[in-house]
Amino acid sequence: MKTIWDASAKEELLNRVEKLSPESQAQWGKMDVSQMLWHCKYPLKLAVKNENKGNGQFFMKLFKKSLYSDKPFKQGLPTAKFLVATESKDFNAEKSQIIDLVNKTYELKSRDSWNPHPIFGKLTHEQWGKMEYKHLDHHFKQFGV
Repeated sequence: MKTIWDASAKEELLNRVEKLSPESQAQWGKMDVSQMLWHCKYPLKLAVKNENKGNGQFFMKLFKKSLYSDKPFKQGLPTAKFLVATESKDFNAEKSQIIDLVNKTYELKSRDSWNPHPIFGKLTHEQWGKMEYKHLDHHFKQFGV
């Protein structure tokens, strides 16, 4: 499985972001492209900030293994309410921020200490890298890139 810690995977993600435009249409789901980019920033920010905001919720532990498995996420999975964009977002600002966050996250490839994920609890360095790649990959596929 690919990981954001791999330079070629990071470049692939950045190339896919560059293929997005304000006119990019979702193949499933309710978000527009700007809202999707806004949504995708949260997991990257968690990695970059490395804040300890909790130890995971029990029901999410059942979903945890799917974060870093080779099996793709299903289309139309439910999204935590606080990660659902309910208003319009500025495409250029969101695109710029996601590029910055992908680069900042990649720079963490040598970090050896991780605080628990606020929803999924303790993750290894390898699991963080796979989760970050997989989440972006899922949403980029949603928009055909």
